[in-house]
Amino acid sequence: MSRKVLVLGEVRDVSLRNVSFEAVAAAATVAEGGEVVGVLVGESVSALGLELVKYGADRVVVVEDAKLAQYTADGYAQALLAVIDQEKPEGIVFGHTALGKDLSPKIAARLSSGLISDATAVEVAGGNVVFTRPIYSGKAFEKKIVTDGFIFATIRPNNIPPLEKDESRSGEVTALSVEIKELRAIIQDVVRKAAEGVDLSEAKVVISGGRGVKSAEGFKPLKELADVLGGAVGASRGACDAEYCDYSLQIGQTGKVVTPDLYIACGISGAIQHLAGMSNSKVIVAINKDPEANIFKVADYGIVGDLFEVVPMLTEEFKKLKVHQ
Repeated sequence: MSRKVLVLGEVRDVSLRNVSFEAVAAAATVAEGGEVVGVLVGESVSALGLELVKYGADRVVVVEDAKLAQYTADGYAQALLAVIDQEKPEGIVFGHTALGKDLSPKIAARLSSGLISDATAVEVAGGNVVFTRPIYSGKAFEKKIVTDGFIFATIRPNNIPPLEKDESRSGEVTALSVEIKELRAIIQDVVRKAAEGVDLSEAKVVISGGRGVKSAEGFKPLKELADVLGGAVGASRGACDAEYCDYSLQIGQTGKVVTPDLYIACGISGAIQHLAGMSNSKVIVAINKDPEANIFKVADYGIVGDLFEVVPMLTEEFKKLKVHQ
């Protein structure tokens, strides 16, 4: 059954986040040969429309307004509902990001629709669209089957591969004029505490530190290793509570959920709350002085040793490998 499916493209720092392309790929599966329509919302975002097309969108609808320069649930909901009213889709796909988690339930409520959140896979089986999502803090997975009606889902970043980019692909990018009514909240400024570099939630490599780093200075070796591997630095709640780093780096049940190709846990004991945020990483390497640390139970590779000795050694070895590539 072919469907028209909308995909919300997320823009950050004048570029599309990678999860937008992953959402297009998921939407293509849901559409079953139907039309995938990208949606861009912001102040000056129309130039990014063709990028969505190259990654698989059939066409793109753009809503631009000065009031949409910064994300607010009120403003984005007005814009998106106007696009939905015009396009009348049979499905919607968002990224399961801070924006997606905030906006999707509001849109679902306005549409009187169900919502499947945090999907890690999507397929069509037996004529039905089937989503896989983690439950019980990642200890198990469930399959949600949509047998009838509107399909609305958010997908976890770094789980559904984007379609191959096709530079020759063409599609229409059109503007939709929407009168954005007075917003209940206005964002005057955004102060980012996270370090510049790779987005933690989309990073392919994450180097994470726990209480074992002992201080804010202890994160420097981790940052050096992350730079060499083109990755991002994360932290356990223990490290954040101890004020070794900002809470924006926290990974776990009450922080960010990451699924990188490589996760290196340094000085992290492996509390269940932390495991909930990283246990689905493809390869997990644990570095800890305590051979009985719980983190070793989920690790693919374990190194029993002092992280301040092991991490610099890894950094130097990876530097050598990059030189010979």
